[in-house]
Amino acid sequence: MKKVITGITAILIFTGCTKEKLSDRLLPEPDKNEHLIAENALKINKNKNTIRERFSPPEGYEWIDEKSGSFGHFIENFKLTPYGSQIVKYDGKPISTQHLHEAVFDIDTGNKDLQQCADAVIRMRAEYLYKAKKFNEIKFHFTSGDLFGWNDYKNGTRAFVSGNSVSFRKAAASDDSYQSFRNYLDVIFNYAGTISLNKETKPVTKNSDLKTGDILITPGSPGHIVFISGVCRNKEGKRLFLLSEGFTPAQSIHVLSNPFNPYFTPWYDLDVNASETKTARYFFKPTNFRSF
Repeated sequence: MKKVITGITAILIFTGCTKEKLSDRLLPEPDKNEHLIAENALKINKNKNTIRERFSPPEGYEWIDEKSGSFGHFIENFKLTPYGSQIVKYDGKPISTQHLHEAVFDIDTGNKDLQQCADAVIRMRAEYLYKAKKFNEIKFHFTSGDLFGWNDYKNGTRAFVSGNSVSFRKAAASDDSYQSFRNYLDVIFNYAGTISLNKETKPVTKNSDLKTGDILITPGSPGHIVFISGVCRNKEGKRLFLLSEGFTPAQSIHVLSNPFNPYFTPWYDLDVNASETKTARYFFKPTNFRSF
């Protein structure tokens, strides 16, 4: 559970990922045998270490090239852990469900229950901007609406909560190290979530506009979010998509399998106009695609 502060508890408790025992949008686990079928359905290059290299599109489809230096290019070429790696929680223990993912991102989860579903997207976005040295763009809203940027944090500004208000003042020495950056992200993970991410992104209204790095989101409580981590297309223009997520409790960011179409897994057929969208572990209704 994320840390909550008296006075704004009602706001903060609703910011994060779905809680398994509370959500009626969590999907029942599919038959594990479906995953066994899927292993032989599409070629997975198990010795490769990025999404782009490891996952081959279905027959007749080709990867869509993301612009070099873009968020999408960053995601598709992000290092993965060795094939078959388990999803582990922030405490280092594996989660109980290990048959609904096809890959694990090689990125830490931290040692606190903070980097949940919305935070996984924030983490990937922030890491991209940090690597690209776009420091002015590393800024996220708290669910309260307050905006807090990395430039402020590295210069010593800290957030202080009193009742229902958030204030900022310089309270530490300047520190632009990577560890300081991770500390900043933990603050964001604490106070941002699906509600704030929904507000600071824009809707995607056409399938042809969906791209790697876009998100599918249900803001609120329970809320959840997945992000597109690859796109392929056939000659007719039909697109298929890879989806990735973090989850509650905080755990490895991972590429989802597609238990609803095991012969195409892990690729998904998505439609921005669909009334609902089912992913491996969550039911999005309505379908709400958004872009940074």
